Amino acid sequence: MASSRTNLSLLLLFLFLFTATAITSQQNEDDDDDSSSPQLALDPSEQEAVYRVLDSVNSAISWRTIFPDDLCASPPDGVVCDYLYASQHGVATSVHVTELHLGYVSDYTQNPPCSSNSTLDPLLFTSFKHLRKLFVYKCFTGARVSLPDSIPEGFGSVLEELVFIENPSLVGEIGAMIGNFTKLRRLVLTGNGFYGSIPGRIGDLVSLEEVTLSRNSLSGGFPTNATSRLKNLKVLDFSHNFLNGDAPDSIGDLTELLKLDLSFNEFTGEIPSGVGKLKKLVFLDLSYNRFGNFGVPLFLAEMPRLREIHLSGNKLGGVIPEIWKNLKGLSGIGFSRMGLQGNIPASMASSLKNLCFIALDNNNLDGEIPEEFGRLEFVGEINLENNNLVGKAPFADGFRDRVGRKLKLSGNPSPHYGKSSDPPVPEPALSSSAATRVLPLLFCFPVALLALYISMKQ
Repeated sequence: MASSRTNLSLLLLFLFLFTATAITSQQNEDDDDDSSSPQLALDPSEQEAVYRVLDSVNSAISWRTIFPDDLCASPPDGVVCDYLYASQHGVATSVHVTELHLGYVSDYTQNPPCSSNSTLDPLLFTSFKHLRKLFVYKCFTGARVSLPDSIPEGFGSVLEELVFIENPSLVGEIGAMIGNFTKLRRLVLTGNGFYGSIPGRIGDLVSLEEVTLSRNSLSGGFPTNATSRLKNLKVLDFSHNFLNGDAPDSIGDLTELLKLDLSFNEFTGEIPSGVGKLKKLVFLDLSYNRFGNFGVPLFLAEMPRLREIHLSGNKLGGVIPEIWKNLKGLSGIGFSRMGLQGNIPASMASSLKNLCFIALDNNNLDGEIPEEFGRLEFVGEINLENNNLVGKAPFADGFRDRVGRKLKLSGNPSPHYGKSSDPPVPEPALSSSAATRVLPLLFCFPVALLALYISMKQ
């Protein structure tokens, strides 16, 4: 009995000491918060600039009436402030706007919505010298809006992310958007009305990890050697523009690259051998350019981390090479409309157990479909249309039920399924382990995994 009372006393003493320590710790934290975050107000000129910018993207909202007080004390969605500290004593000396997110995205990110008649106030690029992130989504979709001729030198010295997405009415030379952004990590200008060439000075932004300039009206050649200094670059996306000429071998200098997308341009010549130096590359899309009759690059065999390869729409010609043994992680192959000839190698299926998508349509392939294709456990689409394939298609009833209409064989002389009495090609049994079943399916989403990787690095 005495022992029980002793244990109870010790327990109560422990709880008392724990509670006292927690209260003291919380008080210290509160004191620290009070000392480190004084009640500093946003400078009136900067506050006025915020009002002006918000009015320019949506004048129907009475921003000054709804948010009459200090905008850093009670900011609207999409406006983020932070303190500037003295370097010697760690004391906050001022407060500034550090992030602006314009354009409604979803209920989870309720940025200020933009109206159909949004305009671009020049104060956006002159009044926020401490801005770290600028995000503009679907703000300029109506009347034509022009970029300023240049970005002032004082803007963007601490800018880390510059993102303009789906603003088709925002037009101008893309060089006007690039200033002295030595700390910029993400440059994402996609789905806008930008034109002109890609400026060589993009190579001066040595902190860049992502450059996405897709779906604009950019023209001219690839900025030779301009990107070779971007040693931290992980994403390079120039897709859906009008870029032309040769893609340079200097691409191979981007040794940290995970995604390279030059699709839907007008590049000519040979696919640069420098691409083969990108040993960390996960996603490669060079489809629908004008790369010439040099065959499927053999250097692909030396890029074991690849998850997707897309070369469709380039008249590379030749046969499908035996390069698949070292590419066992591949989940997607796009080889449509390439002028390919000869047989389909069985190793494409026997080596690539995680294939989810394969397109070999609209070529000149002949012979029979290898029976190994009927054993692909995770495939969701096989397109072999419009070739010269013959013989019995090796796809069992269960396989055809699973893939459905995404098993495409039309436009070939005589491939046919066996009669219903024919024994089906056996499919491998799924493991009873849920982890074993689910894990290979992750290979079907390399772009999502790539986005996750980048977000984790931010």
